[in-house]
Parts: sequence; structure tokens; C-alpha cells
Amino acid sequence: MTATTAVIEAPARLPRPAAGGGRRASDLPIRLLTFSTLFPNAAQPTHGVFVENRLRHLLASGRATSTVIAPIPWFPSRNRRFGAWANYAAVPSEEVRHGIRVLHPRFAAPPKIGMYTGPWTLLRAARDAFKRLHDEGARFDAIDAHYLYPDGVAAVWLGREVGLPVVITARGSDTSLLPRFVLPRRLIKGALDGAEAVIAVSAGLAEGLPPLGATPGKVTVLRNGVDLAAFRMPKDRAGLRAKFGLTGPALLSVGHLIERKGHHHVIAALRHLPGIQLLIAGEGPERGALMALAARLGVTDRVRLLGSLPHHALAELYGAADALVLASTREGWANVMLESLACGTPVVAGPAWGSREAISAPEAGIVLDEVTPEAIAAAVTRLLAERPPRMATRAHAERFSWDETTRGQLDLFAGVLANRGGLR
Repeated sequence: MTATTAVIEAPARLPRPAAGGGRRASDLPIRLLTFSTLFPNAAQPTHGVFVENRLRHLLASGRATSTVIAPIPWFPSRNRRFGAWANYAAVPSEEVRHGIRVLHPRFAAPPKIGMYTGPWTLLRAARDAFKRLHDEGARFDAIDAHYLYPDGVAAVWLGREVGLPVVITARGSDTSLLPRFVLPRRLIKGALDGAEAVIAVSAGLAEGLPPLGATPGKVTVLRNGVDLAAFRMPKDRAGLRAKFGLTGPALLSVGHLIERKGHHHVIAALRHLPGIQLLIAGEGPERGALMALAARLGVTDRVRLLGSLPHHALAELYGAADALVLASTREGWANVMLESLACGTPVVAGPAWGSREAISAPEAGIVLDEVTPEAIAAAVTRLLAERPPRMATRAHAERFSWDETTRGQLDLFAGVLANRGGLR
């Protein structure tokens, strides 16, 4: 089977949901099947938390329900010597998170070739999980898929098998990085063509979708929001700073310890920022390299790697820091920007998609034209010299609640279902 025929001819093996009796989308909650490998689980509670957060706010409206299929790469051992791979083995086959049922079927993800086999192995995992849900009596109106490749590709194939419309959310590197490879680009084009609608988490990211084959009329921009209750101004900032041992100006960098997150640029910037401390929240394969870099530059005493933290614990870090530095150059819409702003802490960010949309006023921070240690240092120096009032920074974040995004999702799914003849 060629990649092209896989896109066009997905095997029809599963039962199609029976058509409903004329129910309108405005009458009953929309029944969603959410599909993504980016979703938190008991062993990886911060993995894809942005997908879970958006879904939780959608369900809180009372106008939608969801069951989640979040496939996990198969791995045979929980032995910690296998590092991150051992976490996959520790993920339960099913769990309930915040009242949402989440299934974790396994799929094969062989090193080096998994990027190419992913759509087919994901389809098999999704097919088995869907059949199980269908046999239990579960019925759905649409598939809510996240990430274009391989998740969105497999979701569109599954949708064809079971007769459900698919809405895919594009989130960042699935638009900027993966399409550079021939097979993923071809399959992404097929998924964009087969989806009923596509959501982009920033206007900049949306501009990159038509060149990949998305019909402009299919694309809707729905930015991520921020939980303004969970992320708020600290009542005792001095106490927080003491808790983290901060005695002078402090920067914060948040994200997986991988090269594209740019933590190494922030560490290198400390050479030009005497007396400034850096806290890094996250875990990943670059930990050793980052520690070695700090030692080589002579800034070890000013760098602290805090490891992976629960999402809610980040609020204290944002409140204690003087600025967040987001040195990544490939982000669809980095939630950490809004979370930091909601805690009153301005941001220095690279020119990734969404940065200029979120940091659109002086009280929000500074967007770099390029990410280099020198540029970061210059921006931090300027920001700390002209610190915006923390209340003004918080007020800027209050423009980005989840309410508008929730309304946009409901309207989009209602329109998709109306085109299909209503709820099934």
C-alpha cells in the first residue's frame, strides 16, 4: 500500500453510528471523541496539559461531552534505567481525569522509524479503542483531534471508517517542522483535505496552513486561554521569593529540556547579566548538557534546574520571578506566556507564532527579532530597567480568558454538525 492510497482508501471495518432522529445541535450536548497523543496521564501529569485544559473548559459549558482516546507508545518495562520510555509502561490502560474518561491504548513507536509508521499504528490503536466504546454503547457526533501528524492523519482515517466528521487542531511544530519531511507532508495534506474543519491556535500558525493544502475557509483561529483563577497575582511575593531562595532579580524558563526550547540560550545570556539568577522548570534529555554548559560558562551558582513540576505549582514560580524568558522559536501558542502574565510577570519571548499576538503591549513584555544570548540579555536588561506595574501585566492577561475559545469551539462543532444534518 502506498502512502497516497492510505490517505484515500482507509479500510471500513467498524460499525457506523446510527443517524439520530432529527435532533438539532442546539438541543443536546455535542458528544465528542477527543483523540490525541498529547494528553496528560497518571505517569506524565504535565504531558499535553494544554489539550486537557481546553477540553475541561469546553465541557464546563455543559454543552459538550467527551471521551478521550490518548494512545501511548508501547514499551515493555517500567525499569527506571530506560528513562522516559519507562514512563510509557507506567501509564494505566484507562483512567478518569477531572471527570473525563481517558483510554490509553498502546501503539508501536519504533525508534527512528516511528515518525513514518505512526499514522498506521495510531489508526490501529484508535480503531480498537473505538470498537470497545461502541460495543459498550457509547455514541459520538464528531472527532476532536489534536496535532496534525500523526494524530490528525489517523483521526481522519478513523472518521472515514466510522462516518464521523473530524476537526483537527494544529498546534505548532506539526505545521512548521514535520511538513519538511516528504511523507508526513503528503499525509498532512490528505488530513487537511479530509477534515471538516481545522483550528489554529494563533493567527500566525493559521497562515502556514493553506500552503500545506488547507482550504482557507476551513481554518478558524481559536487561541488558547489562561485559567485566571489558578494563575493570579501572589499575595505574598516576598514569601515566595524566600521560598525559592531568591535574593536578587530572577528569570524563569519553563519547558521540556530539549534543544528547541532554547534553555541553553537563556543560560548563556547570564554571562551578560551579572547578579541575575535563573530557575528552569522542566525535565528532559538535555539536563546534563545544560548543567555542563552552566559550568563551562561559570554561572552554575546562578542556575537551578527544578525538574518537572505539577502544572499548578508553576503559579508560585511565575509569581516569584521578575521575568519569564521563552527562548523557543517554534511554538503555535505557548501557554506559559499567558500563565506568567496572569501572575503579573512580564515575558521576553522569541519570534514564534503567537508571541506577538500575546505580547502586544509594553506591559506584557518584549518579543525578540532573533533568539541569541545577546538579544535575550539586552531585552532582559531593558525590561528590568523599565518594569511595568505587575497589575498592568495581569490586566493584559485578563483579555485571554477561556470563554471566547469555548464559544468558538461550540459554534464550530455546531456548524460542522449542521452541515452533516445535525447530531447523530
